[in-house]
Amino acid sequence: MPASPRTARAINDRLALQLLQDEGPLTAGRLKELTGLSRPTVADLVERLTAAGLIEVAGEAGEQRRGPNAKLYGLVADRAQLAALDVRTEGVAVRVSDLVGRVLAEASVPIAGDIGTGPAVEQAVTLVERTVKEAGVDRLHTVGIGAPGLIDPAGGELRNSIGLPEWHRRLVAALQERFPHARVSVENETNLAALAEQREGAARDRDTFVLLWLGHGTGAAVVLDGTLRRGASGGTGEIGFLPVPGTDALPSAADCEGGFHSLAGSAAITALAARHGLTAGPEGEEPPGAAVVREALERGDAMGPASFLDALADRVAIGAASVVAVLDPGCVVLGGEIGQAGGPELAGRVAERLRRMTPLPTEVRPGLLGGTAVLRGALLTARESAQEELFGTP
Repeated sequence: MPASPRTARAINDRLALQLLQDEGPLTAGRLKELTGLSRPTVADLVERLTAAGLIEVAGEAGEQRRGPNAKLYGLVADRAQLAALDVRTEGVAVRVSDLVGRVLAEASVPIAGDIGTGPAVEQAVTLVERTVKEAGVDRLHTVGIGAPGLIDPAGGELRNSIGLPEWHRRLVAALQERFPHARVSVENETNLAALAEQREGAARDRDTFVLLWLGHGTGAAVVLDGTLRRGASGGTGEIGFLPVPGTDALPSAADCEGGFHSLAGSAAITALAARHGLTAGPEGEEPPGAAVVREALERGDAMGPASFLDALADRVAIGAASVVAVLDPGCVVLGGEIGQAGGPELAGRVAERLRRMTPLPTEVRPGLLGGTAVLRGALLTARESAQEELFGTP
């Protein structure tokens, strides 16, 4: 059945709004070209979206052009303000932006592990309040949070996870209470990193891939046919618990020590580097493992650094090969601070080992966003959530 006029208008409006989000300000003529709609239909939707306060004139196209046809239309950026949080075991980072993703303010704060749940929550919420005030924002529309641990696929809540601080679970409710008009949602940090690498980083041309997170800890995110897969309990990608050769024990339900984490987590990588004479200190809050990988690449001599990178690639390839054998993703992105630090050199070494370990052709790419991927992914999901409410669903 053909769409009703009202449904057709909604579809056309959403298409135009999505183009303005992806491409930036456009003329009515360019909207006509990109949508394939008639000139009267485009003129009608421009008038309708302007009246609704969703788009506005953002300038003119070209210095030589004047008149109505030269007007550039763009999204009304201040229609909604958003906040994104990257919640780690040792601290919180926050970024506030407008509806088109322009960053208005950002900040971070370390949170000591021994200060108690209440003070930790208050410290994190105060950081958000202060950053929102610095951004000049009166009211947040949406808050997106990236955190380690399992997200309940039914209710979208952060589940209680052994080894993670209690304040993580309290933070969502505290933010909802402090910002009662905002929509607050939480997602696993590695999943958000994968979304960011797909939209803005190393996997922009991939509908199917696995992000292998290499940071303070390890994790994986699975994107199949353009869809992020979470699993029955929200635990898809908990690769730190993967039993692997080369460790002294087996992981348990309460502890990932003895699993892949013990081979490729930052502490394990730092210990491996020390045995090869590499002892670089980290920059800022990055994992120490990222610093020693960079040192190995900078020195590059065959005795210590090169053999360290080979040994590290051996370890990473064990986890990657396990994922490839089950999912056949065709592409593995080495994400996180350590994956970014390793760059093409580490990715190439891992790819070489995968070619020997599996018959399944697999490209290995270094992540481009490093530790910022979680915050970027949280902001992307916040923008999508806000736009879904403001723009409507086709």
